Amino acid sequence: MAKTSPAQFVRQVRQEVAKVTWPSRKETTVSTIMVFVMVVIASIFFLTVDAILGFALKTIFGLGG
Repeated sequence: MAKTSPAQFVRQVRQEVAKVTWPSRKETTVSTIMVFVMVVIASIFFLTVDAILGFALKTIFGLGG
């Protein structure tokens, strides 16, 4: 593997960064909102499943109060 000088490395990095397609502000905002919505949905789902399983186990083992 050939060694590259630091200056050549920086040039190569700049060339690669220029090829990147960066998302627009709108795309970033929409993606961020979608992530928060999915987190809320997943949280509600797991809270519900946990409550149901907890109730079922307490009922089965007679630990319910």
